[in-house]
Amino acid sequence: MTSAQVDTEKTSEEGYERGLGSRQVQMIAIGGAIGVGLFLGAGANIAKAGPSLIFMYALAGVIIFFIMRALGELLLYRPVSGSFAEYSREFLGPFFGYFTGWTYWLMWVVTGMAELTAAAIYVNYWFPAVPQWVTALVFLVILFGVNLISVKLFGELEFWFSMVKVTALIGMIVIGLGVLTFGFSSAGDTAAVSNLWAFDGFFPKGIGSSLMTLQGVMFAYLAVELVGVTAGESENPEKTLPKAINTLPWRIALFYVGALTVILCVVKWTEFAPGVSPFVAAFAKIGIPAGAGIVNFVVLTAALSSCNSGMYSTGRMLRNLADSGEAPAAFRKLSSTKTPAFGIFVSVLFMGIGVVLNYVVPEKAFGYVTSVATAAGIWTWLMILISHVLYRRAVDAGRLPASAFPAPGGSKCSYVAIAFLLFVTGLIAYDADARVCLYVMAGWAAALAIGWAVLKSRNPEVTRRHDAELEKTH
Repeated sequence: MTSAQVDTEKTSEEGYERGLGSRQVQMIAIGGAIGVGLFLGAGANIAKAGPSLIFMYALAGVIIFFIMRALGELLLYRPVSGSFAEYSREFLGPFFGYFTGWTYWLMWVVTGMAELTAAAIYVNYWFPAVPQWVTALVFLVILFGVNLISVKLFGELEFWFSMVKVTALIGMIVIGLGVLTFGFSSAGDTAAVSNLWAFDGFFPKGIGSSLMTLQGVMFAYLAVELVGVTAGESENPEKTLPKAINTLPWRIALFYVGALTVILCVVKWTEFAPGVSPFVAAFAKIGIPAGAGIVNFVVLTAALSSCNSGMYSTGRMLRNLADSGEAPAAFRKLSSTKTPAFGIFVSVLFMGIGVVLNYVVPEKAFGYVTSVATAAGIWTWLMILISHVLYRRAVDAGRLPASAFPAPGGSKCSYVAIAFLLFVTGLIAYDADARVCLYVMAGWAAALAIGWAVLKSRNPEVTRRHDAELEKTH
């Protein structure tokens, strides 16, 4: 390895405060898997697929677990902040590291816009007179302030945001089971497990229509990989990361599959509509006093939590890119509180486009941004999986040390997950509304290719593949 590379590696790891404890990393992992895609997006997907949406969440959940175990193996081989871009750079070459870093940044900026939009919609529930864009702007400014103060404050806020979401979801499941078992509340007469198949069957709109919801379902799972970004700021990554990843299956089973199953048993699927949170609608139907308002508060915290995570990760990803010479050097600077303040500031400016969208097309803002975020997320997941396959090849050939947290089945599960993600991309291309995001991604790829060409002409060293990189040990 060259001295320049050693310096780059040192710089990327130096300076951050290891301020995220096990409790916070666990909750960031749990909170990352419970976002607006579940709380708001599920309404439109229930209308499209009926009860079969439960199966789609379970299927996608299995694939997400494969992705996370692949990432876990890489993280324990080399825990770095901004992990996916680093692994793409190491195993696929500098261009892929650059492309993945910038695309993950785009994903979170766009997700931030979606969450701000959702938060504004939720506030509308209480204050219909307040314009959506005003609420979105206020939340943007508050979360920006939190992220500038310190990683500890970010972690603490994220812990409590996630605690609210988790407690509320468990509460919803318990109340729903109570309605089903004891028949109390105004929903008690019609609540029954048979609601899952009594109205035109489990696949009421056909299997094709159910499969078309997979893009929305995948959006709901965006951010589970955020655990990888926390690696450089976790107090004990070797212990906390495997624990956070291994608890993923039961979190998906409980919070996604479990919560949706209970809700669709309590309220028949035909009563849900796009643009309304199924959780708010279910509590309104059950008739618990202020229940819908409480759930609305919960889903508001879910949106703010995700936007908070977005600001956290965009700043780190920009710093990682700057460390590798693939973004302006100004992004490398840390503030006195050891946060990448300038990177967060620039990301927040771009998230501000979401505020503008809420002003111009408030009714379509959420749909537009979620499809772009999903496309960018799929790219990130593909890079994790391909890096994992190449890493396993290098380990088998004796070129790299084995990880302390190997994925079950080696790289076989990664191949299955790659095929699944390519299938979902095909579904996006088939859907006339969602297809827009592929055009956006094509434009994004063209812009990044131009940026790479400029980078190459200015600093050829940055864009050169170093084969010694693959000989790296811990």
